[in-house]
Amino acid sequence: MDIPPLFKQGASARARAGFFALIAVVMLVVDSRMHALSMVRQAVGTVLYPFQVVALIPRDAAYKVGDYFNSLSALQKENDALRRQQAMNAQLLQQERQMAAENSQLRNLLNMQQRVNSKSVVGEILYDARDPFTRKIILNRGSQQGVATGQPVIDEIGIVGQVTRVFPFTSEVTLLTDKDQAIPVQVLRNGLRSVAYGRGQSGVLDLRFMAANADIQKGDALVTSGIDGVYPPGLSVATVQQVETKSTDAFAHIVCLPAAGIDRHKQLLILLVEQNTAPRPDPESAVEKGDKLLKRRLRDSAKESDTAPAKETPSEERKGAPAAANAAVAAPAAPAPARPAASIPASVGVAPASKPAAVTAQPARSVAP
Repeated sequence: MDIPPLFKQGASARARAGFFALIAVVMLVVDSRMHALSMVRQAVGTVLYPFQVVALIPRDAAYKVGDYFNSLSALQKENDALRRQQAMNAQLLQQERQMAAENSQLRNLLNMQQRVNSKSVVGEILYDARDPFTRKIILNRGSQQGVATGQPVIDEIGIVGQVTRVFPFTSEVTLLTDKDQAIPVQVLRNGLRSVAYGRGQSGVLDLRFMAANADIQKGDALVTSGIDGVYPPGLSVATVQQVETKSTDAFAHIVCLPAAGIDRHKQLLILLVEQNTAPRPDPESAVEKGDKLLKRRLRDSAKESDTAPAKETPSEERKGAPAAANAAVAAPAAPAPARPAASIPASVGVAPASKPAAVTAQPARSVAP
């Protein structure tokens, strides 16, 4: 088939480009001046919109995949940051709660310090003693702060223990529940006095040697009596938890629960009281004093025996018996007045002292008719 000559000799590409560019410029000018092609533009846009959406699907999918991974990484980072912030906030909250509890306890200790009529110092518990069979703690106050052995340790409620050993910057406190610890107490309801003993790891106290008919009931409050000169009177010690009496036992079994926070608080109050109890005597000096006192009593009794009239001993009585008999023989006898005293033999008056019976018999033979 032969090609028509029109298509063989058509306008060049440059001419066609220039023609269509001119038409486009004319249409732009007419649209901007007269707004004649707005309807055409909207119609064309409406027709071409589905094709645009389909053409943009791959791009949108790629963008969404990228956004998903970016958001996932950002979300993980944000979660990690929030977890760290939550841990920090929890730690801060715990510290704030602990500080609030310590502040409350310190305020209570300050109020207790104002109620107690003695000097005191606040101590903090460093650690528990290493001996598992005792109930002891170590405080951060020592002899440099005026702490001495025997001083009581209290909290905002009552008695906690007693200082048993002192170092320059620390001190050892034996708790009230230790098995070797005892404290004089008094029943607040009726004034009955007793002594409370610790029971070791059980954390309770015993009132020993209380009569079975003693006036003590469950729930009675026990306070310090102050008769020992160590603990100030009136401080809370314990509460009676159990009272058992048996007809076969002479004493009642009484268990008490300590009122103070024996194992709860960290700050305690050390009362700097002076111990007014007399020191224990030295065993050797006590023996020497006893010997001196015994010798003094013996010397005093000897003096008293010297000043008193001497009593005749049995030997002196035996010696004096012949003399009395001689005197009686030498004197005129009342029953026999007819016989003169000169008729009595002279041997009677010189009879030996060791034979009083012969002396009494010889006069009887001489005066016989």
